[in-house]
Amino acid sequence: MGHDIVIRGGNIVDGTGNKPFHADIAIDGDQITAIGKVGSKGKRELNAEGLQVSPGFIDLHTHMDAQIAWDPLVTSISWHGVTTALLGNCGVTFAPCKSSDRNYLAAMMETVEDIPREAIIGGLPWNWEHYGDYLNSIENLGPSINVAGLVGHCATRYYVMGERSVEELATADDIRQIAGLAERSVKEGAFGFSTNRLPEHVLPDGRSIPGTFAAPEELEAIAKAIGPHGGIMQTVFGPKGFEVDMEIIANGARHARAALFSTAVEVGNDRTNKKVREMREEGLDVTSVTSVRGGGSVSSLMNNVMPNTRGPYSSPAWTELKNLCFADRLLKIRDSAFRTQLVNEVKIKDGEPSGYPFLGKDGFKHVFYMGNGDRPTYIETQSLKDIANNSGEHPVEVWLRIIDETDGKALFHNRAFNRDLEALEELISYEWVSPGLGDGGAHVGIMIDSGWSTFVLSHWHRDRGTYSLEEAIRKITSMPARVLNLKDRGSLTVGKRADINIFDIDKLEECMPELVHDFPFGASRFIQRAVGYKATLVNGKIILEDDELTGIRAGNVLRSYN
Repeated sequence: MGHDIVIRGGNIVDGTGNKPFHADIAIDGDQITAIGKVGSKGKRELNAEGLQVSPGFIDLHTHMDAQIAWDPLVTSISWHGVTTALLGNCGVTFAPCKSSDRNYLAAMMETVEDIPREAIIGGLPWNWEHYGDYLNSIENLGPSINVAGLVGHCATRYYVMGERSVEELATADDIRQIAGLAERSVKEGAFGFSTNRLPEHVLPDGRSIPGTFAAPEELEAIAKAIGPHGGIMQTVFGPKGFEVDMEIIANGARHARAALFSTAVEVGNDRTNKKVREMREEGLDVTSVTSVRGGGSVSSLMNNVMPNTRGPYSSPAWTELKNLCFADRLLKIRDSAFRTQLVNEVKIKDGEPSGYPFLGKDGFKHVFYMGNGDRPTYIETQSLKDIANNSGEHPVEVWLRIIDETDGKALFHNRAFNRDLEALEELISYEWVSPGLGDGGAHVGIMIDSGWSTFVLSHWHRDRGTYSLEEAIRKITSMPARVLNLKDRGSLTVGKRADINIFDIDKLEECMPELVHDFPFGASRFIQRAVGYKATLVNGKIILEDDELTGIRAGNVLRSYN
């Protein structure tokens, strides 16, 4: 009797960390039914000779909550082998939500995650109030990959407290209601609760989002409420409250099933490592997600991330340039008088930051040209400041010159964190660190890190050798599956769901990011494709073949109680 699909002769990297082995894999329906020498033919045969076969990758940090409504193919992460994505990170979600609060939550998502408000309001069906209904709505959209969700502190707190949720401490009755609503959301399928303590994440009026300054007692009550139902606590903590926030994470792990926090960074990782090791020695299940390369934005003439165009640091000529369309921007920078004005506005004045103030006073030291090839350069050692020092130019002159030479197509990578790649290499080697933090679906007009999984395999395994292949695969499959308690995914085992990648490790690369205008109402976003993926299967269906999505939407909405 034949099988639905047989993958022939691949190098099986099963996700457990065990050594790879040569075998066939048989798939029937949505399950793996045989691994070894498969004699029966498949209705479809996939030749994997010379290729790697792994479980599908699991992305623990996305904000696809809105995008999935108008982009059920879930790009860009589906181009990079991701077969399961976790939504609802950082405390911001669209449920629970009273009908009167939709605009409020949309506006908050816009300022925190840079997702256009119009796209959120016009692109989502908004046919829910509670979290279970939201999951039902996503399920009806039919995504191409599996999705799981966390319920956010902002929406939950605002549902209970309204405007008081922004700046006031919760009363005992508020806490009881917030914890009860969080418990309901987990019972309805949320995998846990997310909270955000970073003051820089703000509402349109500039105030920090609801829950930022919540008392530890409030978070402990939530953890106690969701823990008996297997919920996890996800936390974003700010740099000003390390000791308090680490204790909140530990306390969350004591009462909930596990704690997940974003993001561990390479600066001070010894301090964080010591704290997490102490938690783990206590028996607590604590994991962090971090960016696998310098985290930050993409600067270009095509989007609005340019020197001297941010908030109070904006200057007249750069503001004028920002307000033009791309074609006129290119003409303007080729006007010698205007170009001189642009340069003069960026040059350092006494005591003032220069060019990229949000990257620090010496911002150009952290800006890198991504190259003019088909593949982006992420490990370049020459910053714009280095190039300028060698050429006798000012860094902004280098920026403008490269823009001019490439007819406006040049992209620059602005590294805001995880800048020290040697320290980052140590960080991602810790057992408690899961590489990821692609932020897929968020900040779409200013950054694109959705190719994190491809980078883990191409750079940290193949090029750098930091990870063995089996360890790299374990870190992005069974490790995040364990965090989410996904017992039927994360490894290649008979009886588990057939979420599978087939790829050529020698050819695997991220493509150069592209700026497209495919969001509702014409909003722009960066996308990033990949090369080297022979096939991606979700629940036994081929959603990608030879680097191209097939259009098949085989994903499931995963619920915590399944």
